[in-house]
Amino acid sequence: MFLILSLLSIPMPYAVNGIAVGLFALVTIICCKKANIRIERALVYPVLLYLLMAASIIWSHDKEATTRAISKVLPLLVLPACFIIGPRYSLNQKRKIMMFYSYGILLYCIFYLVKALVNYIETNDFSTFFYHKLVTEDVNAIHVSIYAALAFFWFFTKNEKRTFDKLAMFLLAIFIVLLSSKNVILMLVVLMIFYEIFYFKATQKIKWITLGLLVLLSATMLFSSKIRDRFLVEFKSNQQEGTINTDFGPQGKVYNVSIKQAWEKEHFEQNEYFPGAAFRVYQFRIFTEMLHEDDIFFTGYGLNATDFRIEQKGLEHTVFSGNGENEGYQKKNFHNQYVQLFAETGVFGFLLLLIIVFVNLKNAFKTKDFVHISFAILMISLFLTESFLARQRGVVFFAAIYCLFNSGIALKSRDKE
Repeated sequence: MFLILSLLSIPMPYAVNGIAVGLFALVTIICCKKANIRIERALVYPVLLYLLMAASIIWSHDKEATTRAISKVLPLLVLPACFIIGPRYSLNQKRKIMMFYSYGILLYCIFYLVKALVNYIETNDFSTFFYHKLVTEDVNAIHVSIYAALAFFWFFTKNEKRTFDKLAMFLLAIFIVLLSSKNVILMLVVLMIFYEIFYFKATQKIKWITLGLLVLLSATMLFSSKIRDRFLVEFKSNQQEGTINTDFGPQGKVYNVSIKQAWEKEHFEQNEYFPGAAFRVYQFRIFTEMLHEDDIFFTGYGLNATDFRIEQKGLEHTVFSGNGENEGYQKKNFHNQYVQLFAETGVFGFLLLLIIVFVNLKNAFKTKDFVHISFAILMISLFLTESFLARQRGVVFFAAIYCLFNSGIALKSRDKE
C-alpha cells in the first residue's frame, strides 16, 4: 500500500512524496523479519551509487549544493534497502502494484486535461493543452510523459481488454503527445511496433489496436501545429543553417542553431536559439571541454556541483544569457543523465549507472515482461536527453520501479535450479 502511495504521490508537492516514502520505509522496518533479508546484486548497485554521491562531498567544488542534493537522492539508498529487508513481492503482487499505479496515473491524466480545459475556457489560450503548461514546469512535462508511458504499456499489454482499457490507452496516448516530449513519443511508437512485430504474446487484435494508436498519434502530431513544429524545427535547423525561429513573436529575428554549429561554433549571439538536439550537443561539447581542462575524470566536481562550470562555459561561448521571460542556457544542467553523473561523480558513477541500466534491461528480457522491457528502454533513452535523477521526483520514480521489477529475479532463478 505504502509503495503505491509513494509512486502515486510523485506528481504531488515534494513534502507529500517525501512523507509517503518515509512511511513506506518506516512500515518496512517495523515489519522486518530476519528471514526476509536477502542481498540481491541488482538492488545493491543503486545503494553503491548513492554512497558514491554522498562521498563526493569530500571533494565537492560546491559543498553547500552537494549537501542539499544528498537528501534529494536519498531514495536511491532507502528504497533498495526496503526491498532488501522487506517481504518478497510475488509476481501477482507486482502486477497489482502496477495495476493501481496505472489507474492512478490515468486519474492524473484526466485531472490535467480537465484543468487545461478550464484554463482554456477562462483564457482562450490553446497552449494550456501542451508541454509544461499542461502539468506545470515544476511537475515537468517530460517526467509526466514517462509516468504516463509506463501506465500506457500496462493497459496496452493486457491480454483481455475491456472497452474501458482501450479508452484508457487512447487517452494516455493523446496525453503523452500533448506533453510534447519528442523522445518519449518516438520511443512509444518504437516500442508499440516492437511489441507488434516481435513480442510473442501479440495477437491479431493487439495488432489492430496498435495500428489504430499509430494512426491516432500521427494524426494528432500532423494536425497540431505546436507538436508538429517541435519536430520540424529539429529537421529544418539541420537542413539549412541560419533558419529563423518564429515561436518568439515580435522580439526581433531569432535564429536556430544547427547541431554542427552547436559542436563547432566558438561564440554565439544572444538571438540564437538551440533546438533540443543542438542544445544537448552543445552541453556534451562543454562537458568534453571540462574533461580536458579540469582534473575530474575520476572524481567529478561533486554531486550537484557542476552549475558554476556550466555557467562559466556559457559566458565563455556567449550563449543566450536570459531575459525577463526566459532562463539563459548557462543556467541549465547537462540534460543527459550519463554526462551529468560523469561530471558530478567521475567515471565510477558513470560506470555504476551503465551497470544499473544494463542489469535492468537484461532482467527485463529475462522475465519477458513487456512492461518491464518498456521501462528499461524508456529510461535508457530518456537518460540520453534528460538529467532525470537531478529531480527528487525522478529519483523516487526510477528507484521504486527499478527495485519493484528487479527484486526477486535472482532468487527465482535459484529456486528453479
